[in-house]
Amino acid sequence: MNIKFSDALRVLISSHTGKAGLTLLTFLVVVSIWVLATYPLDFGTREWSNPSVWADNPKAVPPKWLNLLPGSNRVAHNVLDSGTPEDTQIVGQFKLETYRLPISHNFDDFPTFISFSLDDVEFLERPPLITLSLIRPDGTIVQLLHHMPPGARGNEATPITRYVQTPFRILLTTDQTVRSALANFLNTEYETDYDERDLRNLSEQAAFGSPIPGEQAAFDVLRGDYEFFVEVTFANDQDRLGAIKLVVGGDVFGGMGTDSQGRDLAVGLLFGFPVALFIGLLASTLTTAIGTSLGIVSGYVGGWVDTAIQRLADVVANVPLLPILIFMVIVLGSNLFLIILMLVAFSWPSLTILIRSMVLQLRSGQLVEATKALGATKKRIMIRHIFPQTAPFVFAQMIFFTPAAILAEAGLSFLGLGDPSIPTWGQILEQGFRTGAVYVGYWWWVLPPGLLIVLTAMAFVLIALAIEPVLNPRLRTMR
Repeated sequence: MNIKFSDALRVLISSHTGKAGLTLLTFLVVVSIWVLATYPLDFGTREWSNPSVWADNPKAVPPKWLNLLPGSNRVAHNVLDSGTPEDTQIVGQFKLETYRLPISHNFDDFPTFISFSLDDVEFLERPPLITLSLIRPDGTIVQLLHHMPPGARGNEATPITRYVQTPFRILLTTDQTVRSALANFLNTEYETDYDERDLRNLSEQAAFGSPIPGEQAAFDVLRGDYEFFVEVTFANDQDRLGAIKLVVGGDVFGGMGTDSQGRDLAVGLLFGFPVALFIGLLASTLTTAIGTSLGIVSGYVGGWVDTAIQRLADVVANVPLLPILIFMVIVLGSNLFLIILMLVAFSWPSLTILIRSMVLQLRSGQLVEATKALGATKKRIMIRHIFPQTAPFVFAQMIFFTPAAILAEAGLSFLGLGDPSIPTWGQILEQGFRTGAVYVGYWWWVLPPGLLIVLTAMAFVLIALAIEPVLNPRLRTMR
């Protein structure tokens, strides 16, 4: 069966099924190319598995587009940072830098946390004094934090640097000194009688609210425009501060929400696109190549070669894959290429048996007999005359193998047998189920990876269904 590629493509796109499959596949490929061009190849180990990358993200919150729904006014997540002071004053040998970080809070609830970070502090003699204050919508000012980096250690050479490799980060809403500052502020401005212990787990409410009279500490949301005011006093005008960052945590985040570690699920789901296509295409290509080669050799050569290949296929087809995979993961560790290798090693027998049955009919045909009479070698006959007649069927089988490989890897990852260094949709699902996301209603953690797995599998299934008229011309006339 010799079919031109242009004819096959014309038949494929002539049906709605083929158009839908090609549209989905094009979408998958485009997203995968974009991810490969923008993500580091070691994204899994460098970022996804690094808790410090996601430290400033809220934990287990839904996507921010929920605020578009009627009646929803969840607190948005805000990251305020600056590397350039708004004002600089030189007084003698001292230098005073000020930073202003404005933020509007018009939500029905309080922020989930507040964190403050410093990056790359450099000084010659004495470390700078950093003061963080909050200007509230009612005009009151509360000083939240006074911080001074560690000074020189022994004979440490100048200039002295701090927080270069690892930025200084403090979670203001859990810091005892911040709670004490908030209690003093409330007692002065609102004539309350709070101490630091009364504001445990209530720091963000005290900062963004007004107290409700009563025996226990309680607050109403104070809506309006806030401004975080940072003053840095340097002992020398050559001293400097690299950058500051202040995070006001919300209860919605990003396009797909976060998991229990604060990881942006949209980032992990996007990285899963090229991983899924890589697994599916590599596994299906290798499986098809091995199964087709052994099937052609078995069917055409015959004799003891045929017997050996068929008995090997029978044995491999009856080996339980899951116990073997569990054993290999325990012995060799979780590795994506090991999983692909095992999928290939145990997926070829069915194709070998099918190709052999086709070759048994083809080898007695007139074309093969005429070629043999002209003196062609067995190798030439198998490559040039038998394989082309099986190629359309082989290509269709490769398309079917692709979603099977993707679903197999997702299933193995769901069982905890996946490669932990590479985030896949199956692993995201597994982590969601392991941490109880289904039972506590974290739907954004479970539904998107599951839908993407189904969407990817459907793309190849639709293409396989649309390509049937290419393999069977009688279907074209029926349509």
